[in-house]
Order: sequence, then C-alpha cells, then structure tokens
Amino acid sequence: MSERPPPKLRWGILGTGTIASTFARGLAASNTAKLVAVGSRNEETASRFAAKHGVPRAHGSYESLLAADSVDVIYIATPHSMHPEWSIKTAEAGKHILCEKPLALNYAEATAVVEAARAHNVFLMEAFMYRCHPQIIRLVDLIRQGTIGEIRVIQATFGFSADFDPEARLFNQAYGGGSILDVGCYCASMARLIAGVARGRDFDEPMEVKGAAHIGDSRVDEWAVASLKFTEGIVAELATGIRVQQENVVRIYGSEGWLLLPDPWIPAKNSEIIVRRGDDPTEEILVESDRGLYTLEADTVAEHIENRHAPSPAMTWEDTLGNMRTLDRWRESIGLTYDLERPGTRNLTAAGRPLTHHEHTPMEFGTIEGLHLQVSRLVMGCDNQTAMPHAEVMFDHYFEHGGNAFDTAHIYGRGTPERLLGHWLKSRGVRDQVVIIAKAAHTPYNRPERLRPQLEESLDRMQTDRADILLAHRDNLEVPVAEWADAFNELLDGGLIRAYGGSNWTLRRVDEIDAYALSKGITPMAAVSNNFSLARMVSPVWDGCLSSSDQESRRWFERTQISLLAWSSQGRGFFTDRAAPGDQSDPELVRCWYADDNFVRQKRARELAAERGVAPINIALAYVLSQPFPTFALIGPRTPTETAISLEAFNLDLSREKMRWLNLQD
Repeated sequence: MSERPPPKLRWGILGTGTIASTFARGLAASNTAKLVAVGSRNEETASRFAAKHGVPRAHGSYESLLAADSVDVIYIATPHSMHPEWSIKTAEAGKHILCEKPLALNYAEATAVVEAARAHNVFLMEAFMYRCHPQIIRLVDLIRQGTIGEIRVIQATFGFSADFDPEARLFNQAYGGGSILDVGCYCASMARLIAGVARGRDFDEPMEVKGAAHIGDSRVDEWAVASLKFTEGIVAELATGIRVQQENVVRIYGSEGWLLLPDPWIPAKNSEIIVRRGDDPTEEILVESDRGLYTLEADTVAEHIENRHAPSPAMTWEDTLGNMRTLDRWRESIGLTYDLERPGTRNLTAAGRPLTHHEHTPMEFGTIEGLHLQVSRLVMGCDNQTAMPHAEVMFDHYFEHGGNAFDTAHIYGRGTPERLLGHWLKSRGVRDQVVIIAKAAHTPYNRPERLRPQLEESLDRMQTDRADILLAHRDNLEVPVAEWADAFNELLDGGLIRAYGGSNWTLRRVDEIDAYALSKGITPMAAVSNNFSLARMVSPVWDGCLSSSDQESRRWFERTQISLLAWSSQGRGFFTDRAAPGDQSDPELVRCWYADDNFVRQKRARELAAERGVAPINIALAYVLSQPFPTFALIGPRTPTETAISLEAFNLDLSREKMRWLNLQD
C-alpha cells in the first residue's frame, strides 16, 4: 500500500503587485502548495486579487492575514523597505517566510529578520527564484568539475528600461528603489556563488567592492556597475539598471575555457548552458525541468521547511546576509544612502513599532551605587557601530530584551558610536530609561583635568546633559589619587555624572582613592572596569589594559563588593571555533589568549556546554555572571543573534564547585 503524500502547505500572499500574481500562478502549478489567502492594505485590492487567482480568502489588512489559522507560509511581496517589518511580524505570528529579494534595505535590517526567524523557529528564505532552478545546480557541478579550469573572471548583467515614474517603487527612495537592490542583487549573488564554488564553498565574500553609478532626479541609482575582487584572483564585473536595456547574461571565464548562461535570471523549464573549452567546438548543455521557476521555488520551501532553511544553491541565511553586505558596500561606493537609513529619520524599530521592553526575557539586573536605575548585567558596547541602521537594529533588539546599559568612550571611533547612540536615544525617547557608561582621560590624556572637557564633548555627541557613570579610561600613577577624586566629585556636584569609577586601574589605587574619599567625606568609586574572563589575558589587548581575573583580584572584589564592569568577558572569541592550538589565523587572538592553561579551560567549557546544550561562550559568560560579587559583562555583539545567544547565559546555574573546576582550581 503506497504512502499518502504529505498535506499541501497552505500559502498566503502578502501584497498584490505584479510579482505576487506571478508567484500565485507558480503556486497553482505546484503539487506541494495550496494558495488559501491573500492580504492587502484594503479589502478592494485583496478581493480583486482573490477573484483573479481563485483565492478562497481575501484579507483587507496584512495583520488579518498573519492572524489566519488556515495559513502555514507567507510569501512577502511588498516593496523593499517593507520587507523587514512584515518578515519579522510573520515570524512572530509563527508562520514560515518566503520573502522577495532583497530581504531588507541593508545588512543590519537583514540580521534582524534572520534573528526573528531563528527566535521563533520558522522557515526563512530570500526569494532568489533562479537559485532553485536545475540550471544552477548544473552550473555548480560544471565549475566543481573544473570544466573550464580555474575561474578567473565573472561577468553578470541584469537591467531593463522602465518609464520614469517618481512615485513607482523602482524610483522611490522611501521604498528602497534603484537598480542595485532591485536587480543588481541578482548579479552580486551570482558572482558570490560562482567565486565560492570555485573555492570549494557554497559562496564567497568579495575582498573589494568598487562601484560607479548614475543617480538621477529620483535620488536612486538608475544604472550602476561594480567591480568585485575575491580571493584566489577571481574578479567580477557587474552591471545593472532600471533605465537601460542590458544583455542579461552571465559569462564565466576560466583558464581553459568559458561558460555562458544566456538566460540566468528567469530561465524557462528547458534552458541551456553554453560551454567552450580551448579550441573545441562550442557545446550546448540542455537543462530540463518539469516545473516552472516559481513552482520550483515554492517546492523548495516545502522540501526543506522542517530544517527551517534551504541548502545552497538556494539562498541560505548566511548567503543572504553576505549578499546584503556586498550590496551595502556597492551603495556605499556610489554614495547612495536611503533617507530611512539616515540618523534621526526613524522612530520605529525594524518591526515597524515603537520601542518597548518585551515582557519575558532572561535579562538580570544589579545595583550600582549612586544610580537611580537597576542596571542590566549585560552591557552593550558602543564601539563597533559605524552607521545608523546597524546601531538602530542592535540597540533596539538589546533594549527590547531588557538591556538598559550602554558602554561608550570619548576615544571610540572618533566619536561616531557616541553620535549614533545619541541619535538613537533621541529618536526612541528612552534617555531616562537607560544607563550611559562614559569614559574619558585615555592615554596620553589621562589626567584629571581632561575629564570634564572630554565628558562634555561626549555629552554633546550623545545629545544628553549627563552620563550615569564616568570612568577614567586609564590610570596615571604620577597623579595623586586625591586629584582624581576631587575632579570626579566636582562633576558629581555639577550634575554631569551620578557615579564614577576607573577602567584599567590597579585595585591598590582603587583602595587609595576610596580611602581618600572616606577621609574627606566625599563620594568614592562605584565601579571598576577591568578585564575579567574565564580565559586568562596572556598579553594586554591594548597598552595599559589590566586584568582582574586572578585569584587575588577575585578575593578583593568579594571582600569589597564593588561593582565590576568586565570587558572582554568572553575572551574576545577565545571560546568560539576561532581559537584552536593549531589555528594561528588570528594574530591578536594568539597573542592575547593562547596559552596551555587557557586551552584546558576552553576544553572544560566545551565539555560543560555539550552537557548543558549551550554554546561554550555561554559557559564563559555564565562564569563571569556567577561570581560572588556584583559583575556586569560588557559585550560587543555585531548581530542581534549574537546578543540573543549571550542572553542564554542567564539560564545557566553554575555552582561554586563547577566554577572552580572551570578555572582549574580543582
């Protein structure tokens, strides 16, 4: 008796434009799919689309579609700028996602979408339909087989000439218009795929991206080119446009021949790949498919939905993120920034709503003397954000999950992170709900008289009238502690700060400054910010850096109960796969953390992580957070997923015995 076929996936389409109709026709031909609902921003357009395509249910709002119990998967067919909001809301509704390309306006927003899919355990794929066609599978095989030798040059073009309409999505800044995001994304994704396959990978990232473009009255790129340089000497030439008719082919040149895809982007059921090797006659390789392009795409979703993503050559999550990074660099090269990406233009999150704390989060809080707020024990480092979209996505996600403390410094990024933090605080209206940890007086300006001018400049950058904590970024042993204490207390009395401390100060000097403050009846230090980690810092990360991970320092903190703001709390990547005794690829990781005793700690952290079902970095972070004195871990995540993974450390209960074992004290 034959097995019953699995039930068809029930699809809803969000959006009613041209591409939505095209995909609806693809679903109609699929044996794995059933189109059961459509959602639009009004009843009329939804009903008209439903009647045209025989859809049983028409929803007059996107929200209504997402709330429908009868829908398993949502195909998002809105303009580009709306993709992140509705992808995130679809994930939150527990529905699987096929989102039209590009997944977002930029890499930062794309990371927010990927994290939403991961957090809510739903399928997510960016709809580069050409990647689902057998033609691409055959192309990958030909490259891997060395059919044309070593790959040297890739040429990819995709363009068309549209009538100019400033309100249409193609030309509209507010919708993420322009050729790079609309069709240049295909060219970039193809080049990255080919360069990666040539190196035995699923895709590769370019080392260099250089572009040129014509930006018209529309303020978007109407035609553009780019040169990409990959490792192994592979280079790519990309050309795209929305007001220029192009050849729309892919050519690949190797050391022994060339390949041509005459119809790479919208191949018919039967397509061909043309191959020429040396002086041999040209060969035409026929690639047959029993289904149309969009049917193949829908079936790809169905085939891999249990794994929550489809494997390469379909667009994996990492492939999508890499492609978005390349598109960002292409746009940066031509000077194109969307209005929505500029500081001060958005007061909503990537999910299109005001910023609020989530009700349920594992974040824990502690008290720091002098502060009016409880402080989240994970502190967001403000030192790697270089553009507003990245800052918004990272800060929003952190705040939503309970984070309220931001660590910055006058010296970081020549002030850019502080400016971005200031724009975020103002646009979100949350200044009174967060704790700002500022730092001033870094070497060679580590003198008390530099605290006030540098703090005032930082406050101006952040558009605020105070810092909650000010840390002297480096000590200066030539300066008596009395001068430091008096300078800090002047700032306290003036209302510019609420508490102070020292970053990279010896604990002996902290004792001295506090003894002086006690004798004068003034405020002592409230916090110390030194390195503290399960991994021993073998060599200072920067000149003047101090670690307090040793046993004597731990006893000092346990006795004084002063708050420790621990930087490099996870060993700057030592507890990830980046660090191994035989891996010398990261010189700084090797210099600062490689030691036999640290690798024993790493081994034990991995053993315990496997036992607890978490990542080793969670064990390392839990070690910092489980000390018998108040600790706050400074973290520097680059994506929302990295923040979310760090939060898992709060779910780990490490006993005193287990912590001694991890730190080789057994």
